Amino acid sequence: MAKSKEVYVCQNCGAASPKWQGQCTTCNEWNTLAAEVVPPGPRSGSAPRGARVDQSSTLASEASAPQARLTTGAAELDRVLGGGLVPGSVTLLGGDPGIGKSTLMLQAAAALHAQRAVLYATGEESLQQVALRARRLGLEAATARLIAETCVEEIVATATAAGAGVLVIDSIQTMYSQRIESAPGAVGQLRECTAELVRFAKSSGTAVLLVGHVTKEGQIAGPRVLEHMVDTVLCFESDTGSRFRVLRSVKNRFGAANEIGVFAMVEQGLREVTNPSAIFLSRHGEPVPGSVITVMREGTRSLLIEVQVLADASLGANPRRVAVGIDGNRLTMLLAVAHRHAGLALHGQDVFANVVGGVRLAETAGDLAILLAARSSLRDLPVPNSLVAFGELGLAGEIRPVPYGEERLREAAKHGFTQALVPEANVPKRPPDGMQVIGVARLSQALGAV
Repeated sequence: MAKSKEVYVCQNCGAASPKWQGQCTTCNEWNTLAAEVVPPGPRSGSAPRGARVDQSSTLASEASAPQARLTTGAAELDRVLGGGLVPGSVTLLGGDPGIGKSTLMLQAAAALHAQRAVLYATGEESLQQVALRARRLGLEAATARLIAETCVEEIVATATAAGAGVLVIDSIQTMYSQRIESAPGAVGQLRECTAELVRFAKSSGTAVLLVGHVTKEGQIAGPRVLEHMVDTVLCFESDTGSRFRVLRSVKNRFGAANEIGVFAMVEQGLREVTNPSAIFLSRHGEPVPGSVITVMREGTRSLLIEVQVLADASLGANPRRVAVGIDGNRLTMLLAVAHRHAGLALHGQDVFANVVGGVRLAETAGDLAILLAARSSLRDLPVPNSLVAFGELGLAGEIRPVPYGEERLREAAKHGFTQALVPEANVPKRPPDGMQVIGVARLSQALGAV
């Protein structure tokens, strides 16, 4: 019989080594190697040729088969998942402590039980603690089954016996497999438990939802291979003290990646926000200097956000450049381009840039709005409340087009904006009703058009 062997696995990156050493040769971290016993694998060799059974299928037959999705009871969560939960899929949900991961999973489990049998496995709380949360959320009448267990083999056996169509694991870091001799949360345990749940999901058609912890850097704890093994990776984001939560799909095999859903944390749990643009706009009573509205694109959704810039005379030798929600290096580059091609002298000014609502402006479509807000603050000239602007700025001072220009304009028109300053290539042949679209090709032309 094959014997088990012992290897040393890095608890930081998951790299394996045949012997112990002080430093991991892959990630260069010290004292992270821990011994793990690897069970013997199946013997090598193949079955006789005549005994093989053809289990392959054609792509056309699989593509034509109906693919039903399960609705989670929250339209925002269904949007992020790509239209609902796919049977047989494995979804990993990560986020900071207390952000609402368990609350969202419990609400989804209560709604999914109307379509499939649901098993909620908790390794961090007792059944009474889960029941207390369900009572607070108004879900005490839900009939989803609960189990307090940390052994993944026992959970899979219980889900099989109960005929569960949806399995919720809260959380994967508390689970352990009997085949690995290491503590729960170790790299080997995380990898083996996730692999066991993936095999169970694909073979039985059960949709598996995993709750995962995050590190202090905001990444999902454990080896990166976890994100490769699962079908969908969702991340909860929120600012400190804010009641709004943004659910973002980092990876999705069944829908658009980088799709977002917006929730509000209330006393009764998470409630979806049907109009996310409203929480990112201040809607000043009258125009104020340094504030410009732009349209950003997240997945398949266009969102209106407010960009604010404050330019003030610097009291030190080195003016400050502070960016919140905007890449600091890009802000410095935009200010240099504005000085070189539009004569916007900000070299003696402290410049503070902020995106309202805690959202991060990661795309280049907000370049034009940032510079419009900077000039508005510098010269104390407010931009009209009815104006929306978007466009990418090049180093030569040109205004480059951005994707989904018409969709951005329609979203702005839906919220009552009557003027739009966009790149020439994004000017539609037929503007939205009630909106005047101004196309610009150069930064100097854009600043003169406002």
